[in-house]
Order: sequence, then C-alpha cells, then structure tokens
Amino acid sequence: MRYVKFGKTGLEVSPLVLGCMTYGIPDRGNHAWTLDEEQSRPFIRKALDLGINFFDTANAYSDGTSEEVVGRALKDFARRDEVVIATKTFYRWGKGPNLGGLSRKAIFHSVDDSLSRLGTDYVDLLQIHRFDPTTPVEETLEALHDVVKAGKARYIGASSMHAWQFAKMVYTSRLHGWTEFVSMQDHYNLLQREEEREMIPFCVDQGIAVIPWSPLARGRLTRDWDETSFRQDNDVFGGTLYKATEDSDRAIVEAVKAVAERRGVPRAQVALAWVAQRRGVTAPIVGASKPQHLDDAVAAIELKLSEEEIATLEGAYAPHPVEGFQ
Repeated sequence: MRYVKFGKTGLEVSPLVLGCMTYGIPDRGNHAWTLDEEQSRPFIRKALDLGINFFDTANAYSDGTSEEVVGRALKDFARRDEVVIATKTFYRWGKGPNLGGLSRKAIFHSVDDSLSRLGTDYVDLLQIHRFDPTTPVEETLEALHDVVKAGKARYIGASSMHAWQFAKMVYTSRLHGWTEFVSMQDHYNLLQREEEREMIPFCVDQGIAVIPWSPLARGRLTRDWDETSFRQDNDVFGGTLYKATEDSDRAIVEAVKAVAERRGVPRAQVALAWVAQRRGVTAPIVGASKPQHLDDAVAAIELKLSEEEIATLEGAYAPHPVEGFQ
C-alpha cells in the first residue's frame, strides 16, 4: 500500500478510507443493514492487513455504537499510532436541547462522548457532519480550535455543504488565527458530479484534502440498473440521493458495465478507479460488508483508466440536483 499526504498537512494516509457506518449494534439508529460486532471485526482487521490506515465513523452511526465497535477492534488489532481515526459531530443524539448542532456546548459534549466510545484520548480528524445554519460560524470554529488545542483532535474537517459555506468557514478561521479545516468529505461519484463545479476546485486551490463518500453511489454503479439490494431497499437516506435524471444515470451504469467487461474486472473497480483518479481526490471512503469489497477497493487504486474509458464513463452525465446536504 502506498500512502499519500492528507491535503497540505504532513499526515500520511492510505489512498482509501474504510467507512464504518455499516458496523455497530443492529437495531440502533436507522441502518437496517448494520453488521454486529462479531461480523464487523474481520473487515476492520482485513483493512489493516491490506495497508489501510484510515478509518471513518461518526457519533450518529447506529447511535454511537459504530464508534464503540471500531474503537475496540482497532485497539485489539493495531497500535494507536499506526492508525488514523476520524469521527464526526453535528447530528442530534438525543431529544433535549443542545444535543445536536454545532454550538460550543454541543461540540464539547459530543467530542467527549466520542472519545469515550472509541476508547482513545484523541481522534486524528474531527469533522463537522453538516453545516449548522442556526449557530454563528465564529462560535463553531472557535470551539473546534479549542478542541484541537486541548489535544482531543489533531485536525478538523468538514462534510457536505455548499462551497460558499465552506469558504466562509475557512476564511473566518484564517481571519482569527484559529485551526483551519484540512479536509472535505463530500458526495461524489459518476452519478453525482456537481461537486466539480465549486467545491472540488476550491479544495484544490486551498490544498484541502477531498475524501468522497458514496463513491459507488450506494452500490448502484456495481450492478444492473434494474437490480436492487437489501440495503438499497431499506436505505431511507440513500433513497433521497438518486431520484432524478434516470435516463442519464442508466446510461452511466451501462457504461461502467461495458468498461468493466472489456477490462475483465468487477464494475466496482471501474467506478471507484474513476473517483480515485479525479483531480483533487485524496482518498475515497469505501464501505465493506462482503469480503470482495475490500479486495476490489484496493485493486481499484491500481487500475488506471484510459482517456477513452473515462470519456465513455462520463459521456452520458446530466446535471443533477445537489443532494446529501441534509
């Protein structure tokens, strides 16, 4: 496994991130496809064996139990200094006031809870899961700065939002001399390329790492258009992401199939290779619930698509509504 610099930081990460939303305690949260701890641990161990050192979870995944499962597995299978642990804060974790959002109180509380569940003194990357329009950005940014200065996070990152919102936060941090965001985790794949208009060029210009989520479009790029899966049938949030421009999306899925058949590789490798090769992308976030998922992900990093293949994959794309900021 080769390693890459994380944006303009000195941090070295694998060019793949293991997304850990699938791991936790079933029936906690709203993920019907969650694998329990016994089922989850082999995937985390295999990722480490393959050289993946970057693990992404969130306090919202399976009511925080994803953090618990991931924390215990990494403690058993790796040394703390060998891995990069990322988590997130924003989504509401309780029914009372201040149990969600990006206020100073909410951030401090959620960070301490996450560290307890992960069983670590610090996270390498603390990300805001979404933009909070109800809290002044100055309050959020100073709180994140103080979390870093307290030694509870090494770096801070952000996830899906409008580019103008992210730019406002980056420059507000710079204005005050506070810790700046080093990464953007955004929704980016062959079926959803709207981030190419504003967000990714901004990140490239500012040296900010891009770690796309859902690079396989919730699996839609890995199977025939009319084929479904248990997760797709039970993915409430995923159902909001891909609901428009059906003709163009179908054509893209068919293009992935055609390129994969000519190459003699699984479709997942082609779709992921496209994301990994895009300008500005540091490391796509991949989920794994079957053994071949990790093998395909690692193989995709070494699969170099030709200009002709890229043109085939991109040719049918049509503009989409921006989805995933909710």
